[in-house]
Amino acid sequence: MTTVLTTERYQEELERLQVELVVMQEWVRATGARVAVVFEGRDGAGKGGAINRIVEHLNPRVVKVAALPAPNDRERSEWYFQRYIERLPSGGEIVLFDRSWYNRAGVELVMGFCTPDEHRTFLRQCPRFEELLIETGLILVKYWFSVGRQEQERRFQSRLRDPLKRWKLSPVDLESRLRWDDYSRAKDLMFAQTDTPESPWWVIDGDDKRRARLNCMAHLLSQVPYEDVSGPLPELPPPPPERGELRPAPDDAHRVPDHVAALLGD
Repeated sequence: MTTVLTTERYQEELERLQVELVVMQEWVRATGARVAVVFEGRDGAGKGGAINRIVEHLNPRVVKVAALPAPNDRERSEWYFQRYIERLPSGGEIVLFDRSWYNRAGVELVMGFCTPDEHRTFLRQCPRFEELLIETGLILVKYWFSVGRQEQERRFQSRLRDPLKRWKLSPVDLESRLRWDDYSRAKDLMFAQTDTPESPWWVIDGDDKRRARLNCMAHLLSQVPYEDVSGPLPELPPPPPERGELRPAPDDAHRVPDHVAALLGD
């Protein structure tokens, strides 16, 4: 029987892992390491929520999220991997790919956005592409978020009812509901060709979002050989004394109306 993960325990572990992620971030920045993390999986599997919890307290100048739109005409004429190379981390950076070059192995194949020859070329080139990246010293971690068919449908229905999440339901998402088996075959073929000893896929059970987030964060920390590089805490000097300078009256400023006061009837 699976032990229930209470909200209190979840929040406690989430904060602990987020603190460790800050420590990892500072090691990456101090050492000039380069880390790229690929997030893939079915629509509604929880990739976005995991990414949001990872970056919540991190420095956006160090940790960046790459979520590329559909390619334009110029990009379609380039080597397929080219536009992703531009988003790879430089020294001292971490890049989280909210979907990645694996679009070609999933949505592009299933939805007919690429030809069978383009798909075969991708599967042939991808392991070599990733091997070259790793040879340069890049730390590459690939996650596949798995979700059951019933749970995916429940989440789609929830998004439809929730005005804050309705934007997440794209036409491609809606079409994916009708192509579950096609996506399954595409994923199996992708794993057969790209789950290599040098660049393995790590599968995360996404049916329980909170467990998935904690499992992902803990595993990511285990994949980066970081250490605590922080020194002693700085000492804050005492605040300077007030000099009594005349300043403009507060009423001279353009102030935002107090919406909360109106809400509370103050």
